[in-house]
Parts: sequence; structure tokens; C-alpha cells
Amino acid sequence: MKIAVLGAGAWGTTVGQVMADAGNDIVMWGIEPVIIDDINHNHRNTKRLPSVEQLPASMTATTDRKQAVTGAEIVVIAIAAQAAREALAAFRELIEPQTIVVSLMKGLERSTGKRMDEVVCEALGLDVDRFVALSGPNLSKEVAAREPSATVIASANQEAAMKVAQACVTPYFHPFVSHDVIGLEYCGSLKNVVALAVGMARGAGFGENTAAMLETRGLAELTALGEAAGADPRTFSGLAGVGDLIATCGSPLSRNYTFGANLGRGMNVAQATQASNGVAEGVPTTAAVVALGKRLGVETPLACAMAKVLDEGISCEQMLAELFATGITVE
Repeated sequence: MKIAVLGAGAWGTTVGQVMADAGNDIVMWGIEPVIIDDINHNHRNTKRLPSVEQLPASMTATTDRKQAVTGAEIVVIAIAAQAAREALAAFRELIEPQTIVVSLMKGLERSTGKRMDEVVCEALGLDVDRFVALSGPNLSKEVAAREPSATVIASANQEAAMKVAQACVTPYFHPFVSHDVIGLEYCGSLKNVVALAVGMARGAGFGENTAAMLETRGLAELTALGEAAGADPRTFSGLAGVGDLIATCGSPLSRNYTFGANLGRGMNVAQATQASNGVAEGVPTTAAVVALGKRLGVETPLACAMAKVLDEGISCEQMLAELFATGITVE
């Protein structure tokens, strides 16, 4: 089938390759002519995914929105979460009424605190039965290298989820289907805050005990938030929860981990942003998580501590002290 991928960054291009390997015709949409020309003429995305030397011949690219989505049975969204609402408005009248829309985005909208499923459905005027979320322990460089990986695909409409799963199953990429869109969305966004903290601790020179403590307490925090918001708590112990947390908190391929590590080495937010060639998604998500916790009546000590790092520039040692400022915790 024809599948359109909106966003020609590393993850969008990687998922495009996966779906092309699964036998589909992929049209990438992007705003940078140099990337579009590279995909069309060289079968590469040298700027965003240089590790892949040859993209499948069934992948093409365009800057034309209508050309990209016309006739597409599936539209995949792989753009920056904080720019999603504005960017998707231009596609609202172009995406056909039977098309399934898949979000690869991870984050909470900073201005509203809304999940990406809410943002996408509002921006496109989309019924929830046509929305699908994809999330898991999927570091783009490893998936692009066709290393064995798995992901979770969630939708309120199981037929839609199965259609997307069938469109991306390959010998190296295995999808699992879920109904828990809320859980998947919160797993994918909240774990980035934990990755910032773990990266910061690693960058500051702390070892396994500290990293394990931050990961497990972070998991408890995001599980409590998700459950209070109506998610299935079991989602957080699966691939989309623990699995993604392990990958994101343990690899220098993770942008959030690397951003945090630079903070731990003494950089401020502006310097870490420059070193990372942009803001990691966990940075705007941190404030949204703190606000979410207040709204749901859930304590978020890790997110609150990281908010002080980002807003006030406190050190890693101070961040860890803030995390335990409430005293003895009963688990």
C-alpha cells in the first residue's frame, strides 16, 4: 500500500525504511529540499540518517503536502512534538477520510499539557478510531541497521492497529498490538524526563546504583501518573514502559540521555542544546509533567527536581538531594 511519512528526520526515515522492507511504497514528506533530493536521487538521507548507505528503492520524497498524502492508506507523523499542532493544520483538508494516522511523536504539548494523540486528533479533526500510536525501545540508528527490535502499536480500533502492525512487520522488526493509547503516550513522553536525570547522573560521574535508583523511581512516578490518567498500569511494565525506559536511559544514542549527560558534565541548558543541535524532547516535557502531577494529584519528585535543573541550573548533587527532600518514602 502507499504510506506517507510526514517528517524526514532520523526516526521518520527509519520507520519509512521498515515499512518499505515490509513491502509498501513510501512517500516521505519534508521541508528541506536537500533531504528530499538526497532521498530521490541518492536513496540516502545523509543529513538525518547518515548510517544508512542505501534506502529501499520504494522510498521517494516530496515537499508537496498534497502529493505526499493523496491515496495514502496510512499517514505516519514523525515531526517535532512541540510543533505538531501548527504543522498538522496544513494537512487537515488533505488527508483522506478513510486514512489511518499513526503518531511516532513522544511528548506532552507544552502549552496545554495534552498528549500527542489528543493534539493529532484535534489538529486533523480526526476520529479516535483512525488514530494509532507507535512506541517502544526503538533507537533509530539500531532499527535502521536492521537489528532485531520490537515496538507497541496501540489504538482504540484494533482493526486499525492490526493494519499498521501488518504494514511494518519484518524479520527484524516485530510489532505488538495494544488497546492502551493513553498508557503508550505517557510511557513514550514521561520516560524522556527520567532519561535526562539518568544521563545527568552518568555525566556527573555517578554509577550503577544511582542510575538504577533513578530509573526505578522514575518508572514508579510515570506509572502513577499514567494510572491516574486512566492508563492500564500493565503497559508500564511492558515494552513501551520498562523496555523503552531501559533503552532511552542506557544508550548514548538517546538524545535525552546525551542532553542530560552534558548537563551533568557542567553545561547549562543553552550549551547542552547547542551540543545536541536542538532541544531534547524531555526538556519541554518536564514542565508539562510537573503540571500534570499537580492536576492529577500525583507527586512527581523526579520531574520537580529536573525542573529545577532546567529552570534554576542546580547541580546533579542538588537534583539528587531534591529528589529525597521529602524524607523517608514507603514503597
